Amino acid sequence: MRRRSADLKRGFARDVIVWQRKYGRQDLPWQHSRDPYPIWVSEVMLQQTQVATVIPYFERFLARFPDVASLALAEEDAVLALWSGLGYYSRARNLHRAARLVVERHAGRFPRTAPELEMLPGIGRSTAAAVAVFSAGERRAILDGNVKRVLARCFGVSGYPGDGPVSKRLWQLAESLLPARGVAQYTQGLMDLGATVCLRTRPRCDRCPVAAQCFALKEGRVAELPSRRPRRQGPRRETVMLLLLRQGEILLEKRPPAGVWGGLWSLPEAAPGEDLEEVCRRRFGAEIVGSEELPALDHGFTHFRLRIHARRARALSAPRAVREPGTMWINVEDAMGAALPAPVRQLIMAYAGPGAA
Repeated sequence: MRRRSADLKRGFARDVIVWQRKYGRQDLPWQHSRDPYPIWVSEVMLQQTQVATVIPYFERFLARFPDVASLALAEEDAVLALWSGLGYYSRARNLHRAARLVVERHAGRFPRTAPELEMLPGIGRSTAAAVAVFSAGERRAILDGNVKRVLARCFGVSGYPGDGPVSKRLWQLAESLLPARGVAQYTQGLMDLGATVCLRTRPRCDRCPVAAQCFALKEGRVAELPSRRPRRQGPRRETVMLLLLRQGEILLEKRPPAGVWGGLWSLPEAAPGEDLEEVCRRRFGAEIVGSEELPALDHGFTHFRLRIHARRARALSAPRAVREPGTMWINVEDAMGAALPAPVRQLIMAYAGPGAA
């Protein structure tokens, strides 16, 4: 029985490698380099984000910051501006911090081994393994969301992968499946299999190279494996955002470095029910007229939903230098190039830009 299990595991890796050579993705922009820097940037961007979304961001990012030294020298605002719209902004802040640490501690030479990579901010076990595999051929297991789904279905691992015991079992399985040779192709094959064939919904089992040994397919449990995250009803929060306009300019406010949208430029906020005229007078030295309520906007985060009540107003004789630190008047068109959260960009485009309602 033990021999049969070992044969199945060897066959799994072999079948994935053969499939990847013929059907896997071969032309992603970060695939043809052994330089750990672009591989690292791509892996961080790919955390919780699909390849099709990542590609244009990756290309713009590498055009602006072609190496770790240029990224380390950049201002955080410039990094966040290029990340704007990609979401999960702590990834960008960690990327920037890690680049500076590489310059300080490694003289600008990007680490290639998984233990060294895991010492950098924002790089967990799976990301470190992927960078080490693709840049140095290190024999390491990865376990991103797509790979978890492939392994859970093929080998019948029940339970939510985010739970400790389930995660531990999947890591043990992932390590036991590593081939002696061809680890980079095997790793890429697992990623491709999860992203293009073993989909969460409507998987293409007829195209799967390991369908013959898939537990979930044999048992009719493809739809239920892996188990979904236990559903929790997240709280709903509310805020008021103010589009304060003056002679073609809009007022933006820098958010604190920690927390939601940390370090990004946003619209000034007030609590529901606050007197907006008083808020603008007290905080920005601005008298406002023509305040109007705009349609509310809902935005979802991982743990809560935010309802944004937007108000638009015109500022009269506001001082050039506003009183609050981290605020600025900026031309509306220039504001679109700043590091803005997606819903803030959406509000400015709809209600402050050319042709706004």
